[in-house]
Amino acid sequence: MPYGRGLRRYRDQGPKDGDQGTEGKKIILFMEAILLRKLFCLKKLFCLLLFFSSLLINPGSIFAEEGITSSTNLELQISTLPEAKLGLTQSFSFPFLQGQSPLTMDNNITANLTAEVTPVSLNGIAEINLTPAAFFVFSGGGRAGSGWNMPLGYGIGINKPENESDTPPRKAKIDGDAFDGLLWSAWGAGTLQFDMGAVIPGDWNHVLFQTRQEFRYSGYTRAGSQEPWVFENDDRENQNGWIYYARYILGYHMPQSPVLDTIAFMAELEKNLYNTPGGDYWGENLGYWIFSGLFNFSITPRFTTALVIQMNTRRNHGISNFKDSSYFYQDFKIEDEEGQRRLLFYRAAMIFNYKIR
Repeated sequence: MPYGRGLRRYRDQGPKDGDQGTEGKKIILFMEAILLRKLFCLKKLFCLLLFFSSLLINPGSIFAEEGITSSTNLELQISTLPEAKLGLTQSFSFPFLQGQSPLTMDNNITANLTAEVTPVSLNGIAEINLTPAAFFVFSGGGRAGSGWNMPLGYGIGINKPENESDTPPRKAKIDGDAFDGLLWSAWGAGTLQFDMGAVIPGDWNHVLFQTRQEFRYSGYTRAGSQEPWVFENDDRENQNGWIYYARYILGYHMPQSPVLDTIAFMAELEKNLYNTPGGDYWGENLGYWIFSGLFNFSITPRFTTALVIQMNTRRNHGISNFKDSSYFYQDFKIEDEEGQRRLLFYRAAMIFNYKIR
């Protein structure tokens, strides 16, 4: 029932006696509080997206100082899960402590502002990167967003057992309404990067290496302490708390290929630091690995695309289907006999990027 219609119904019926009048007023106040909470969440998200949009539409009028450059990119991601994500990013680059040596001549600070939409969510993302030397980057950023649920997938909500009194494993359900809370996160990271071609000049010497180490805090305003939640149809195991993320890339730049620009192998680790009581039972401390083969194609100077083939690790829960999220994940005991992890095909994805300006 829509909230506005429900409020009108209570007001039209009115109290029949003193006790019912008091109860009716309590119900009205309670429902008004829920409605105001939703409106406040929508207002914050709208203001954030409006701010990003004003910068994306006319960045030159805001940053016109000499030496400052900007670019606008449109990116579409699709995969076999299935899933889709469209993002518009405005980037600004500011010269910072530039020197004469190859290690410092391109020192800068970059700011990236992104407005992002998926079939089940809206997000605003901001990140600042400081490059004090060619091989190292400091990063810090944050994001805020919300979502809605539909048959295609769950955008946001609390993950909990359908019936607490059932015998494990219990069926899971997602408790959430459209824009009923704000998902936010903040992070800090350091990136080391190396191009052998910068040390040993030559078209065939561009062996690339990069690693990023990141600590991120994520929160869902509707979730309580150690209460799992879902966002953008993920594994439904998020909690309000810290996450450690690591990324390692080893690649090679193709000098003579007319289209294929770079090939690379990427390994990613995401490990939560929730320390949930009893978490060892279902293997909370294991973390997840994703292994990717990357193929980047430069179609034109403005248009690039990438093919990504990925496999990931899942916890081994024996005969249970470890890809089935219809059951509450905390009810499955981790197995030890054949290893605590299984390696599975995850997805194939395409990323299309167009530089608008």
